[in-house]
Amino acid sequence: MFIEFLKFFVYSILIVLISKYALVKFLRNLAQNLGLKSKTIGNISGIATSIPELLTVSFSALTGFIDTSIFNILSSNIINVIQYIISIFLNQNYSNLKNKSIKVDLILVLITIFVPITIIVLNLETKIIFVPVFLILFIVFYKISKNAHKINSLSEKNIKKENVSKKIVIINVLEIILTGVSLYYIGNLLSNTLEILATKLNIPEFILGILLGIVTSIPEFITFFESQKHHKNKDINEGIVEATSNLLFSNIMNLFIIQSIGITFFVIFS
Repeated sequence: MFIEFLKFFVYSILIVLISKYALVKFLRNLAQNLGLKSKTIGNISGIATSIPELLTVSFSALTGFIDTSIFNILSSNIINVIQYIISIFLNQNYSNLKNKSIKVDLILVLITIFVPITIIVLNLETKIIFVPVFLILFIVFYKISKNAHKINSLSEKNIKKENVSKKIVIINVLEIILTGVSLYYIGNLLSNTLEILATKLNIPEFILGILLGIVTSIPEFITFFESQKHHKNKDINEGIVEATSNLLFSNIMNLFIIQSIGITFFVIFS
């Protein structure tokens, strides 16, 4: 039993470390090299930091543990909010939360917590009808946030685009692909350990889901701080926009895209 728990935490930590020091870094470099805005960089970071959830939810669903996946998403989204608040207050940037576009994003974030709670309470985890609904909601949430920032943005400045050759951009893309392959391989090992813990050791799925949520939320905590630190001596407003976009995009990716994948896998392969 000790060996399986050790494997569980080692594989989980590896996913976090690779996401933080490789995937997030490479995606951020690519975004900056292409001269993207802070909100766009935040969105890309949100995708990057949702990779661990994508892996754990997908493999949980493939092995038949749909309850584990929904508790993973719920705990991840809640922990993301807590970490975001902590990062804002530790950096003393709470005054920027009064901005209307930031408020809109945070309201949308709260909805991403309310929805999975409702699904769990009503025992609707396996309903395939949620897949098209979630995909539509993802687009709606993205549009609402995008329009809010157009009207009430803290800053409309672009990130300064450096003179970067196509070769460097191609290298960034290849780095991202290789990192994704590594994450897939480790995620497969994690899923095997997950199946053993759940079936042979009789560990409740909701506990495994919460544990996975805690582990897979660590990359967001890191990027929330990094985004504000990165812009601290430039324009801290850009850092707040980036961190908030990271939070929102991570949560809507978790709930609307990744959970849809989990439900689909469960229905088809279980």
